[in-house]
Amino acid sequence: MLVLLRHGQSSANAAGLLTGRGDVPLTETGRRQAAALAPLLGPVTRLISSPLARARDTAELLGLGIAPEIDERWVEIDYGRLEGRPLGELGEAEWRRWRADLSFRAGGGETLAEVGVRVRAALEELFGEDGAGARDSAGDVVVVSHVSPIKAAVAWALGASDDLAWRLQLSTGSLTRIGWGAAGPVLHTYNALPVPPAG
Repeated sequence: MLVLLRHGQSSANAAGLLTGRGDVPLTETGRRQAAALAPLLGPVTRLISSPLARARDTAELLGLGIAPEIDERWVEIDYGRLEGRPLGELGEAEWRRWRADLSFRAGGGETLAEVGVRVRAALEELFGEDGAGARDSAGDVVVVSHVSPIKAAVAWALGASDDLAWRLQLSTGSLTRIGWGAAGPVLHTYNALPVPPAG
């Protein structure tokens, strides 16, 4: 099974800023979210992380005792000149164009289609031609990443276009599972969150 974790809340998430390649830290809430994901995991044979600190710190807070492999293909989308800007600064016309065109470079950054290409390459490598990479009885492969790559992975699993991203909400500190069935990839779990402690 492939387990995709979105990193815990970052300082930019908390401030409502577009953050792609900016290397912002986790908040205390984000650190708690990351640690709370650990009980949702079964045995893990491999841990992969985006190179950004918010993902690497989330991977460390899982407490798995496995050094994460860094894979650039799981990095967040590049927002170009929109990096670190409030969501509200993007005009309505630009939002409409972005939603309608997978090749649109919002802020001159990366396109959703480009994110999809690199994430699909990573997934095809992880799963292999027949999904054997997802059928290790010893445990799961865990990838700690970001909202855009995880949505691209879900689109791949569902055989959908990358514009599916606009119809998906993905929380910080969430878990998504993709397995392999008779016909190919299968989405098992999406946007699962730890149950908060009682009291």
